[in-house]
Amino acid sequence: MLTDAAVDKLRERLGVQYNQNRAVHNMEVTWDGSRHFANGYGDDNPLFCNPVYGQRTRWGGLVAPPTFHYTMGEPDSVPRSPEISALLKGDPLAGLGSYQAVMEFEWWRPLMIGDRIRRRCALIGVVPRDKSEFSGRSVAEVQAFIYRNQDDELVHIRRGTWIRAERHASKEKKKKYELPEPYSDEQLAKIDAAYDAETIRGAEMRYFEDVEIGNELGTIVRGPLRTSDLIAWHMGWGLQLTPPGGFKISYQIRKKAGGMFTRNALNIPDTVQRLHWEKEWANELGVPLSYDYGAMRETFLANLITNWMGDDGWLWKMSCEHRKFVYTGDTYWISGEVVEKKRTDVGAEVHLKMRVENQWGTMVSPADAIVLLPTREKPVELPRPAEEDIDKMIEHEVERYRALDTGVTFDS
Repeated sequence: MLTDAAVDKLRERLGVQYNQNRAVHNMEVTWDGSRHFANGYGDDNPLFCNPVYGQRTRWGGLVAPPTFHYTMGEPDSVPRSPEISALLKGDPLAGLGSYQAVMEFEWWRPLMIGDRIRRRCALIGVVPRDKSEFSGRSVAEVQAFIYRNQDDELVHIRRGTWIRAERHASKEKKKKYELPEPYSDEQLAKIDAAYDAETIRGAEMRYFEDVEIGNELGTIVRGPLRTSDLIAWHMGWGLQLTPPGGFKISYQIRKKAGGMFTRNALNIPDTVQRLHWEKEWANELGVPLSYDYGAMRETFLANLITNWMGDDGWLWKMSCEHRKFVYTGDTYWISGEVVEKKRTDVGAEVHLKMRVENQWGTMVSPADAIVLLPTREKPVELPRPAEEDIDKMIEHEVERYRALDTGVTFDS
């Protein structure tokens, strides 16, 4: 049950740093790693795939795609004391459902060939809510993942919000599923035409002065989603949710973490992550078909932006929500427009409103972003984090979310 005592217990962890027990896919940025990641989500932008092209840009070399950080991040937290280990033991909200609601990003420096980054994690927000999409009582749990490079420079922060709600309350809302159906030749021709029409701005400068409110970013399509697309995605992204390795290595992982594996129809232990490509296991968990990853949609949204802004722009901030399942067989239509532009101390800001829709025209992931564009007077200057020191940055994030605490109480 969601109670004040449980929420207070969770709040005790605010700002406490920890490492995720997850092997990284890439220890450093390489040409192959960046290219495989970009190709895995359908992007052939030469800035991300061709180091010779990159040498002719303002960056002086290949730049990894914005969400490439998902594949990296060696553990960065200091060793835990016995007191901290005890504080982090267990889940104060055990028994409650956990639903990813929002993912926010902020980028400060590019990732370039040879860069290595470390990842530090911390709970930064506990925000009770008296009403939510899932139940009458819930709490938003916000985790931060902060990355810094080999020079101890902060390069990126990702903030994830998960809604914790009582399962029985969330189940009372009956789910309505829009499932994919066979495509007509006309529908497939429309998708193919969208692929043919996709353009990458590249070296053609997009100046702040030339952008107008209401300008469209264009539309890109990804899909229909196939299992083979997921394989290509994992080649660049890694497995993420399951420690990497097959056969003997997979067996060794299973000996240590048996809970990450369940038996399939042939009684063979297999990763629980297979619900993303195995319909039968998805059905066991109450989902009608295998489905995508939120990180894929986040990457498609960033893809639309980098296509539009060109080599000289900078994607500074992005936030997106995942509201609906996208199943194997569904198609992503990603579009957006300019909703605001202004000059600030940071630079020439262009604010975007975006959306990911499926083939039925249903919004599955709305998003917002801020891009910095060059002006005719000066190039983009990279934005800076609120704090350069990682410990101070975590403190800053905790204070920022503390101001959002609603003070909702749950005890009856």
